[in-house]
Amino acid sequence: MTEPTIQLQTSLQALDWEELHALYQDAGLSSKTAAELQIVFGNSRYVCFAREGERLVGAGRALSDGLDVAYLADIAVLPSHQGMGLGQRMVNDLLERLQGHRKIILYAAPGKEPFYKKFGFKRMLTAMAIFANPQQAQQRGYLAGGEAD
Repeated sequence: MTEPTIQLQTSLQALDWEELHALYQDAGLSSKTAAELQIVFGNSRYVCFAREGERLVGAGRALSDGLDVAYLADIAVLPSHQGMGLGQRMVNDLLERLQGHRKIILYAAPGKEPFYKKFGFKRMLTAMAIFANPQQAQQRGYLAGGEAD
């Protein structure tokens, strides 16, 4: 018997939000509840889900104004499926649908920057953010030292 191939899906239909939440927990990106994931994915212009058979093994989304700026967010792949090119497939899928935007931004989990550089992302010198919990953002490596004050 052959293993199921991994298929990319671009629809929220029949998505199990608890399964998506479990994926983010397993991938170490568990800051959102299942209900919060339903809100953020529901309000995203583009979504991408990777399924191996019936099992959800990857997910990501993009916000967009349709012309000027887009934002890649919440790209996650189960640890058991990392290093197999799946994250690359999902990012490529989202980037293809974002063609024509003047700029596409993201902020990566600390240590993941080399992965995104392969797609042409460059470090910004003037990017800034307002975090609901700046101390936590600094502890996770998203803010420069002293910036949480």
